[in-house]
Amino acid sequence: MKKIFITAIILTLGIFKTSVSKELIDLKFIEMEVLRNGDVIGFSNYKFSKENNFLKVENETKFKVDVLGVNLFKIDSLGIEVYENNKLVSFESETFQNKKVKYVNLKLSEDKTQYLINGSSYKGSAALNNVIGNWWNYQILQTDTQISPLSGSVKKQEIKYIGDELIKILDRKIETKKFSLKSKNQNLPKDKKLDFIIWIDPGTNIILKVAYERMGRWEYKLKNYN
Repeated sequence: MKKIFITAIILTLGIFKTSVSKELIDLKFIEMEVLRNGDVIGFSNYKFSKENNFLKVENETKFKVDVLGVNLFKIDSLGIEVYENNKLVSFESETFQNKKVKYVNLKLSEDKTQYLINGSSYKGSAALNNVIGNWWNYQILQTDTQISPLSGSVKKQEIKYIGDELIKILDRKIETKKFSLKSKNQNLPKDKKLDFIIWIDPGTNIILKVAYERMGRWEYKLKNYN
């Protein structure tokens, strides 16, 4: 069983390039729609800018769920990731979730051996193999641990390659690689548990769609990129 698990990890990592790909570095923007039960309720957009060896990724996410004119859930979030030579060096975000304010302030330690996090849910350190849990970065499928972009909490995860799947998106059919991303600890409360299905274009390393179930079916779906 252990041998099968290790082989699965090697196959998963072999699908991708080992550093942030040139296709992603050269992007100017990614636009994603947020859907609930098939209806568009908001967006999650990323803007990329480069200067010398630095890459800055700015994210804005907004959506709300209304039922019979009553607002049940609302997110309004801004975040900035900064990379030097393709390595994460800082991340900041502020999120208004209903009436709660969440935040993350992350920086690389002076000796460059760990991340230091001041977040609304976690204050402490994290290993360098962590990835910010945003949907522009395919490297979230190459690690066993991620950092919440909303609160700074560190979440252990397990990735499973499900198989190839042809999906229609951006008005064309694309042969994708399909993965599941789940919390390693399955005893977590349901609202804290990671449980996503992710479709990625192996030619560009762009995540095309993310789906999960939580008070309905949710999707983050690629709308446009350049």
